[in-house]
Amino acid sequence: MTAPLTVHRVLGDRPFAEIGRPTAVAVGEERGLVVVGGDLGSLQWSGDGTAGSRWRQHRVGVYGADDLRCRAVVSSRWPVQCLAFHPTLPLVAVGTGSYDGGYFFEGELLLLDLESGRARSVMRGAREVLKLEWRSAWALRLVLAPPDEGEFDEEAHTQGFDVVVERPDWSAVPQGSVRQEELGGQQVTWERPAHEDAVGAVAALTGEPGWEPRRQVWDVRRLADGRVLACLEEVLAEAWLPDGRLDWCVPDEEGGRQLVVREHEVWVNAERRRVRRVGREWVTPSPLIARLSPADGTSLGALALGFPAVFTTRRDGWLALRPTDVHRRRDAQPVGLVPPAGDTPEATVTLSGYDLFNHSFPVRHSSRLLFLQGDGREPWRDKWVVEIDPYGTDGPRRLFPLDWRTPARHLFGGPGVEVGGDLVHAGTVHDGVGLLPGNAFVVRRSLKDGAARWEFTADHPATAVDGDEDTVYVAYNSGELVALNAVDGSVRWRHHLKVDGQPVVPLSLELTDADRLLVGTVDGRILDCSITP
Repeated sequence: MTAPLTVHRVLGDRPFAEIGRPTAVAVGEERGLVVVGGDLGSLQWSGDGTAGSRWRQHRVGVYGADDLRCRAVVSSRWPVQCLAFHPTLPLVAVGTGSYDGGYFFEGELLLLDLESGRARSVMRGAREVLKLEWRSAWALRLVLAPPDEGEFDEEAHTQGFDVVVERPDWSAVPQGSVRQEELGGQQVTWERPAHEDAVGAVAALTGEPGWEPRRQVWDVRRLADGRVLACLEEVLAEAWLPDGRLDWCVPDEEGGRQLVVREHEVWVNAERRRVRRVGREWVTPSPLIARLSPADGTSLGALALGFPAVFTTRRDGWLALRPTDVHRRRDAQPVGLVPPAGDTPEATVTLSGYDLFNHSFPVRHSSRLLFLQGDGREPWRDKWVVEIDPYGTDGPRRLFPLDWRTPARHLFGGPGVEVGGDLVHAGTVHDGVGLLPGNAFVVRRSLKDGAARWEFTADHPATAVDGDEDTVYVAYNSGELVALNAVDGSVRWRHHLKVDGQPVVPLSLELTDADRLLVGTVDGRILDCSITP
């Protein structure tokens, strides 16, 4: 059977792409393999948190030492702290874990089978593993963090327990069979691993001067001249030539999150959440909305709004800047409106407060400036789809409730696209225990009254949506791309994205032609794909 999607070009490819930013490295010279733990990053930024449910950002990759080709990738619930090849078996011990931010040090001990590419968690109960060392074929030394802060208080972050666990055959150790009673050990002072050391070690393995990991392509666009524009983690924006060469790149401490291509310039919404030290104080840099030349990436200026914002666009060129200040999410806030030929807001309209789970609503190819607005006292509840007319004098006009069912549920926002005069949008149903199976959705609604024409449900949240009057394409954080019949919502095809046989996760989409799709991935690559009808 012919695959519905063919990857023709991979932009931004590099060795060890599959694991993101390296956190731990082990070289098995006798086996000719390299195992690397890494972090692909969060799927949440200050303007959008709708794609992060059921997402595991930590990875372990197995690579050939000679060609650096990826042989296998597995996910991890916690950050990868340490790795150790078994002296005789085709097995790698993987120690993971982190502090939960409140009290506990959680993690697990994974055994990765190098022949099958599968991993199993063999420790009963969660415990952070700081170091691993094979003492012999049957004895594994571990340094474990304390279970919790408990009697150590702040000193718990510098303490560990030195333990040796013995098994006659580690390849046959069942899942969850290493009990906590075996993990007492001698208390030792311990410093946590420096992940920057792992970045340097991986860079040395590549032999490429200046190698740096790439992550999270948040937005991608094709320009009229055939170049591909993208913004990603630690890159404000970059452009790729039609022949696959990098044209220009503007580095940034955090990176761009949204792109708007205008006639003679590109607007980039940059993330500004990292706190950094200036003198004796810790400060957060001022929000940045940059204007760049599409020709070479040079700066054409920046908007100093004084608050973080998200872009909402209309296909005739109107642009709205909605504040996302989390400290004022209960307050009504002014939305700045920028005309098609303008470079600053010329009018403002007031909307209720914003939060990144409830109100994110980026709609592609929209003929209207659409937003989600909730109750003024509790803006995350009873949300409506509203429209702002930039030429009108009134405030936002209610179109229809976000939920099309009765009684109404608490829904989170998500990406969407306008097709055939209707709105197709994704979202999830809020539940206190997290995202339940079947509680992610894509729905087609009439823009006149909000009536649902069809609904498609899934177990994972959508990361991006695009399409035309024939087909709607939905990317999921599970790595799946689904093509839906735009008329009735039936599934045309489902496809788990892969590059060189290894899974990748789509984060951004643009349908550039009826049979051509650009996909920005979580691991920092851009896929130029053709679609088989």
